Amino acid sequence: MNQLFTSHALGKLSLKNRLVVAPMCQYSARSGVVQPWHEQHLGHLACSGAAAVTIEATAVAEEGRVTHGCLGLWNDEQMSALGQLIGRVRDYSDVAIGIQLNHAGRKGSALPPWEGGKPMDQGQGGWETLAPSALPWGAAWPTPMPLDADALTRITEAFTVAAVRAAKAGLDYIEIHSAHGYLLHSFLSPISNRRDDAYGGSLENRMHFPLAVVDAVRKAVPDLTLGVRINGSDWLDEGWSLEDAIVYAGRLEQAGVDYISVSSGGACQGVRYDNKPAYQVHMASSVRRHVSCPVICAGLIADAELAESIIVQQQADFIALARTVLDDPRWPVHAARQLQVDLQMPKQYMLAGPGYWPLL
Repeated sequence: MNQLFTSHALGKLSLKNRLVVAPMCQYSARSGVVQPWHEQHLGHLACSGAAAVTIEATAVAEEGRVTHGCLGLWNDEQMSALGQLIGRVRDYSDVAIGIQLNHAGRKGSALPPWEGGKPMDQGQGGWETLAPSALPWGAAWPTPMPLDADALTRITEAFTVAAVRAAKAGLDYIEIHSAHGYLLHSFLSPISNRRDDAYGGSLENRMHFPLAVVDAVRKAVPDLTLGVRINGSDWLDEGWSLEDAIVYAGRLEQAGVDYISVSSGGACQGVRYDNKPAYQVHMASSVRRHVSCPVICAGLIADAELAESIIVQQQADFIALARTVLDDPRWPVHAARQLQVDLQMPKQYMLAGPGYWPLL
């Protein structure tokens, strides 16, 4: 019997299979508010056959955006528009819908990828970025402003208020982004955190602020499934390591997190790594051996047999799909067919189902 299309718990949720859609930035919001593009994007993914869809990294504060086009949850207008969109999607899909909350930190104030992804200057509407230390993300990037204790308190509050708004908007779960070089990860990584106070230096100190954010969000939304995305590695000898990630994962579980999603990279510009299929699975597997909550893996997983083997070998509990479903929004359905599983499709797509298509 295959395992990829069996149900499994994710916190308080019971997901119908082991496939979840990872958060993917679309850079297409206006003032943080969802637009028609988001509706068609989320609609496609909701009908993909995956059990859950995580809405893109959503800024908890205006200065926490990556670009001007990032989604936000720092005001009620954004919450209302997002809630209406979720309601429309639920008219035709029972997929679990979550959202990733983020603060971009020193990677903010950038142009979207199709405009080069470079940092904006003030003439382009750029803003001052924030970080644990006055260290730019890359050679061409501006030096961020180090955060003081009052600013850390303000950002923690921004995460909690955004989490409450997410719950009011009808989201099924929340994922806190502490990977890829954004603000929370920049506190964790010794690449970006050179502080000499209670928030820097030792691993325990570097975990201080991210864990405070997680603890505050957990208390703000005690009944909502809560996950955290972490780095398994910075891919740099002097950076965040898998051993660090294992310690952090254990502390996250103690803080009441319901799942951990393992990724890697992004700590600074220009890092090279061996991005072959399933290149991050060994990190997720190592983390999974040290926690009891579900672990999600990701990283160029685009083959049904490969995905199945990851679950069968208990390397992860769920598989996050990103570019796989951008390239093929019905990849879960096609994977199910390859594994000889009948995955329910929207009735409107019946003529593309078994017995009708493909014609052999």
